[in-house]
Amino acid sequence: MSDAPTDEAATPNLSFEGSTPYEDYVQASVLTHLQHPLSDEPGEMAFLVTTQVMELWFTLLVHEWTTAARALRQDDLPTAMAALHRSLPELESLNASWKPIAHLTPGQFNAYRSALGEGSGFQSAMYRRLEFLLGDKSASMLVPHRGTPGAHAELEKALTEPSLYDEVLRLLDRRGYAIPADVLNRDPSLRYEPHPDVERAWQRVYAADDQDSDLIRLGETLTDVAEYVWRWRNDHLVATRRAMGAKTGTGGSAGVAWLEKRATKNVFPELWTARSHV
Repeated sequence: MSDAPTDEAATPNLSFEGSTPYEDYVQASVLTHLQHPLSDEPGEMAFLVTTQVMELWFTLLVHEWTTAARALRQDDLPTAMAALHRSLPELESLNASWKPIAHLTPGQFNAYRSALGEGSGFQSAMYRRLEFLLGDKSASMLVPHRGTPGAHAELEKALTEPSLYDEVLRLLDRRGYAIPADVLNRDPSLRYEPHPDVERAWQRVYAADDQDSDLIRLGETLTDVAEYVWRWRNDHLVATRRAMGAKTGTGGSAGVAWLEKRATKNVFPELWTARSHV
């Protein structure tokens, strides 16, 4: 006699008291009712949903990199590496979020641009936390959030805490790769600036006989992160250039000129420059 379940036994439960367990967990009805376009232009919905999806990816990446920084602080490299590896496909998905709006013509963008008012991506509190974790600190970027105490407090905390890269360099120092005291004890609220002795430390890491060491694997994973961040900035630049050329950005930003400047900067800079000396 067959032990295979009958069709009736395989039928999922369709009757629930109140909302479904899926809804309770995912909160889908909340997510799918957060879209309130401000114009009659059909294309605005794609812009709005794409931006909201990006915010969710920012949130996840902040979670991963905070987990990694905390683990590095505790010398738990496996946990840090697991979080960093998880962040790579997440970064790839974040970058792919540009696709629905990457080819807007000026006319298509202008059709609903006025609905944005003074809104601009640089005002995103979660994106700012992401940048702070990468070491790109700036106290002035807290100013737009003074009217939202919760977001301001979270950003202020992130500003004054060591970045992910700060924790990486402290780990290198504990592993015997001397990092200068002025780097280890620097004010974490300031933007990270490259240091020749940090470059030399990475040079030593990469010149080791064991080319499968945990520190080389850490360096390569961080380089993957940095490459995805660079691609994100360039995709942002290209999408903006296509949609609005060199016009002033929303919110009074410099638009393309500001994005061009950002696109020239690498995060974790010594990981790139040290390769010239190995």
